[in-house]
Amino acid sequence: MHTLVFLSTRQVLQCQPAACQALPLLPRELFPLLFKVAFMEKTTVVLHELVHTWPFPLLSFQQLLQECAHCSRALLQERPSAESMQAVILGLTAQLHTPETEAGTQPLCRKHALRVLDMTGLLDDGVEQDPGTMSMWDCTAAVARTCITQQQGGIAEPGLAPVPLEVRADLQVTQASYAFLREGLRNSVGSPLRLYCRDLWAEDLPMRDTVTLLQLLDASCLCRMDLSFNNLGLRDLSVIIAHVARFQHLASLRLHYIHRDSGQLSVDDEDNFRYFLAQMGHFTCLRELSMGSSLLSGRLDQLLSTLQSPLESLELAFCALLPEDLRFLARTSHAVHLKKLDLSGNDLSGSQLEPFQGLLQAAAATLLHLELTECQLADTQLLATLPVLTRCASLRYLGLYGNPLSVAGLRELLRDSVAQAELRTVVHPFPVDCYEGLPWPPPASVLLEASINEEKFARVEAELHQLLLASGRAHVLWTTDIIGRLAADYFSL
Repeated sequence: MHTLVFLSTRQVLQCQPAACQALPLLPRELFPLLFKVAFMEKTTVVLHELVHTWPFPLLSFQQLLQECAHCSRALLQERPSAESMQAVILGLTAQLHTPETEAGTQPLCRKHALRVLDMTGLLDDGVEQDPGTMSMWDCTAAVARTCITQQQGGIAEPGLAPVPLEVRADLQVTQASYAFLREGLRNSVGSPLRLYCRDLWAEDLPMRDTVTLLQLLDASCLCRMDLSFNNLGLRDLSVIIAHVARFQHLASLRLHYIHRDSGQLSVDDEDNFRYFLAQMGHFTCLRELSMGSSLLSGRLDQLLSTLQSPLESLELAFCALLPEDLRFLARTSHAVHLKKLDLSGNDLSGSQLEPFQGLLQAAAATLLHLELTECQLADTQLLATLPVLTRCASLRYLGLYGNPLSVAGLRELLRDSVAQAELRTVVHPFPVDCYEGLPWPPPASVLLEASINEEKFARVEAELHQLLLASGRAHVLWTTDIIGRLAADYFSL
């Protein structure tokens, strides 16, 4: 439902030239709703003028594009329209071309003129996008080019001071976008247009380029850093981590595929790993750490012991964890604070099962998201774990894809999970009953690649649906669709 104010605002924007002329006459209290409606309806001429004449010091996407009293639609949960984003950036350019002396002569009172454009928080789930929407990569490119263009072309007439403006954005950089993002950051230093990064995603960059970017970023703003697709050796990691450590407000750090530089762990590798650990001890605000596919087997105690404060999200997928790693984690202060835990790809079927159950017991009071994809959990291990798993009363998400579970095991899980009132999503495997001629125990690769009997699986889905209906749990999603569900954002939990 929309309020009368919302419907009236949408009607006002139907004729864009008239709406632009009316902006100086409208109460500034209407501008936030005007922006949301213009962004939603792609009325780009009005959107451009709204940014150009914004009467407040802050224009924040996270504040303006959320669900509000006038409209329940949360635009931050959708891919942003490319037309709307381009209109905002063009409005930003127009704002930069408005000198301070000219701003004071505008019909709107400009003593609270725009000083900060906060574009952080836009959705980018990594899946293929609609051509009419803008990805984080596209947004990064557009903002970087704006920084370069305004510096090269100048933004004000001689003798007139431009209005200084700070742009906050989440930036995604690859080898294809590295050069112009580097130039954009360099051009923003000392410029009226200052570019600040809140979240950084860097993918497939050489170590030298990663270091250059980190040196150009303002240390006071960066909160999240994702270097998880850069395949770092310990030597490169020891160089990069020294630059990462200066970001004292960093709340999330993702470093995957950390590997030794030679076949065997050398003395240099050990020295580099110790240096990495020492630098990790400098973070005071870290709440999320992701170290998937990294050299942590038998070394988890060394890593966790260096951290200054408890983690709330820990991802250790495919780290070949040993029983002593899990026992140590269960005894730490991290365990009792965990909201998200990812142990995917670690074999929990043998001697690791009991320490894993102890870890679940320690985290039961706080755990919201548990990912156990490809952990070799068969019915026997699952049934043994159910008593402690169901004590995780706040659990909202459970990922079990790629485990050799049968229909009987899934039935027991569904029945026992009825006690978990907060549970909303279960990503389960195709039951082993639906395959033909599986080796036992089946390797995860076989479960992921072998074909299933679609008719058998359709019957299983129907049975699970009926069980959910009978238990009053039809609102809980039971699915085998793992795409897009592994990357749940800890900060949105």
